Amino acid sequence: MSGHSKWSQIKRQKGANDVKRGAIFTKVGREIAVAARAGGADPDGNFRLRLAIEKARSVNMPADTIKRAVERAAGGGDGEQFEEIAYEGYGPGGVAVLVEAATDNRNRTAAEIRSIFSKSGGQLAGSGSVAWQFEPRGLITVPVRGQDADELALVAIDAGADDVDTDADPLEVYTEPGQLERVRRSLEEAGVAVESAETTMVAKATVELDSSRARQALRLVEALEDLEDVQRVTANFDIPEEVFAEVTA
Repeated sequence: MSGHSKWSQIKRQKGANDVKRGAIFTKVGREIAVAARAGGADPDGNFRLRLAIEKARSVNMPADTIKRAVERAAGGGDGEQFEEIAYEGYGPGGVAVLVEAATDNRNRTAAEIRSIFSKSGGQLAGSGSVAWQFEPRGLITVPVRGQDADELALVAIDAGADDVDTDADPLEVYTEPGQLERVRRSLEEAGVAVESAETTMVAKATVELDSSRARQALRLVEALEDLEDVQRVTANFDIPEEVFAEVTA
């Protein structure tokens, strides 16, 4: 999971920058809207909505804004209605790229994503072309804060985790998607602090790129993530240490 740890660290840093410029509010607001419309406005009975609300709180979205987003989505009406679409493509070096979007205009979104792939030396591909190279996982992050990472990992395994990356800080705890809430609750009951919990996509295997192509691929991912309609981008290349150091410096 070391490759995914690098992705996670880069995304945490990018997420902090997004918060500074307010971009994350738009994306989290859409996530709330899609979850509420699909499963109802009660977070106790809608696990996906509960995760979205917790993410919104973690980036300091105002409570009133969260409440309005839930009410608008659950109430239906003539407000914006977002649909979820996954786009698949290839980046520099043949890297597989999975783009998850929430959009109110699929034609606009497809055109913008296609343009970015083309300008970045990649290409948009058909449905099913690369999705098989990824799998859904539950991901829980646990701050180490001077604790023994191996001991925390044992607690996570006892709680039902499938895998734990002890090289990451915060610790990355992986679960089956359907077990995410149960494992998170078990960790908290065991006195373990949980920083975040979310469903994510993880590459089944990663490909090695040289530094030049890795930089190209990262620029592609960043350009896609900067689109307002895009919720998440996952790619299956490992990031060389020197490029990782540049990005996280």
